[in-house]
Amino acid sequence: MRRSGYGLSVEVPTGWSAAIGRRPGDDDAVLSARGIAPPAASAGRDAAPVERTLPVAHLCSRAIPSGTGDFGAGLVELLTGEDVFIALVEYGSDLAGTGLFERSGWPRLAPSQFSPNRMFRQLPGRSASQHFFSVADRAFCLYTVIGEHSRRMASVPRAAGVVRTLGAESAASMRRRGVVV
Repeated sequence: MRRSGYGLSVEVPTGWSAAIGRRPGDDDAVLSARGIAPPAASAGRDAAPVERTLPVAHLCSRAIPSGTGDFGAGLVELLTGEDVFIALVEYGSDLAGTGLFERSGWPRLAPSQFSPNRMFRQLPGRSASQHFFSVADRAFCLYTVIGEHSRRMASVPRAAGVVRTLGAESAASMRRRGVVV
């Protein structure tokens, strides 16, 4: 089944879960709920700070709990030895092709790229890889966690197969539709 949202798309394998969304940001509705005048109504130094949130795609071989963090906090702790978790986190078109995001094109995952030392937080048995890159004039981080480092020869090809199905609409196309990424 193909899943899409926010200009991202992916083929979700049978039995896997997927979520594509954004954290709530400081848009006009959020600011108003906090009793803060939206930026258009504010002026000068007293203007309310605005946070621009960007899309995050999560894919997992098990159910994705609500409230899962951008990089899988609350989920990677639950992975079993055969599970795979993939996070595609967007950083915005203003960073595309620069510095950390200079590499162009979707990464290709290989077992040699996975290590327990690449986990944001060390968890027994877990192993991860992290790639920064740009696609379609959009900057991304692909963070992939497998449930058991010793099973990476079997788990990484499953993750790589999902990553090969990822797609991203161009930043220019998104802007034409009125969506800033």
